[in-house]
Amino acid sequence: MLRLALPDRPLHLVCLGAHPDDIEIGAGGAILALAAEGRLASATWLVLTGSLERADEARIAAAAAVAPLVPDVRLAALRDGYLPDAWAAAKDAVEALRRDIDPDLVLTHRVDDAHQDHRVVAELTTTAFRDHLVLEYEIPKWDGDLGRPNVYLPLTGDTVARKVDLLRAAFPSQAGRDWFGEDTFRALARLRGMECRAPEGLAEAFVGRKITL
Repeated sequence: MLRLALPDRPLHLVCLGAHPDDIEIGAGGAILALAAEGRLASATWLVLTGSLERADEARIAAAAAVAPLVPDVRLAALRDGYLPDAWAAAKDAVEALRRDIDPDLVLTHRVDDAHQDHRVVAELTTTAFRDHLVLEYEIPKWDGDLGRPNVYLPLTGDTVARKVDLLRAAFPSQAGRDWFGEDTFRALARLRGMECRAPEGLAEAFVGRKITL
């Protein structure tokens, strides 16, 4: 297994999500681990859709994920489910982010995600952040579109527990959804941990489409 090392210095992190809980579902463990290790110099969130209620959830979740660092949380407030029709506004938001920040690591959706909003964010990310390390996270959903990731981050049991607690506490609006549950998030972490032989059998997985060693 090839091991890819992040720069040995505090990182400027950018996270993009179509919906207020996407970042924490897909990469919450990685973000919590980096923050706990003091590996973050800055953290910026861009969430493209969401109501006022869900915007508050996004702010709460981001602050909890990178504490004691204070994140820059940007909310485009576009219509959920309709990002393909709001492509120009979404592109403007992503390009504005790129002009402001030169990150070390970018976390975003998979380009081949089954959800139309997710795909738009992924496509715009890879066109705006052309010379950066971009890792595409995965979101479990009804569509059954989990793929074959090629980048793994082993997680401790404590980090996975903190991720689950964060999702439960920060996103009460999602509690009634049958896929939004501790068993789903733990099961995926266990599966990815098995695939990469993580020391505690837990991991998050990503797709790295263009990486220079």
